Amino acid sequence: MTTPARQDDDHATIIANTQAWLEKAVIGLNLCPFAKAVHVKKQIRYVVSDAGTPEQLLQELMDELQALSDSDPEAVDTTLLIHPYVLNDFLDYNEFLDVVDGAVEDMDLDGELQVASFHPDYQFADTAPDDIGNYTNRSPYPTLHLLREDSIERAVEAFPEASDIFEKNIETLQQLGHEGWAKLDLPRAK
Repeated sequence: MTTPARQDDDHATIIANTQAWLEKAVIGLNLCPFAKAVHVKKQIRYVVSDAGTPEQLLQELMDELQALSDSDPEAVDTTLLIHPYVLNDFLDYNEFLDVVDGAVEDMDLDGELQVASFHPDYQFADTAPDDIGNYTNRSPYPTLHLLREDSIERAVEAFPEASDIFEKNIETLQQLGHEGWAKLDLPRAK
């Protein structure tokens, strides 16, 4: 079980840890071939939530969904809503994802935006907690990734084998193994 970040961890440290994970794991291992372009263009909005309850987080999520929908994609293409103080238990986090999907629908943003999920203890169904494949979605802090559907469609057009990404990621991590993952020296919540 992940220990939540300390209340005295400042936002700059949390963002820096998240950026290090993005650079070393997501981009460095090419787990998401679309991430590098928005990172280089500085089109990722990093938001650290101080929410302490799921209800507070839901309100912040809705605010961020609206802000992303209203923003110019050239300025902000995607948002990482990092929430280190709530939903640190993966099962609670996983249940909250249904609430997230409901919020997207209730806001009439279904088909425009979607939310991907990352967590320090991420676990796919029917896998053991230490299965290396789970690490494709393991981040230093619980994080909701808000994405534009249009951006996903453009990325898929540019990367015709997009449906193979998941399998390639599992293969990459299996070759890397736990020892190789540890050598990445990724930050983890304290």
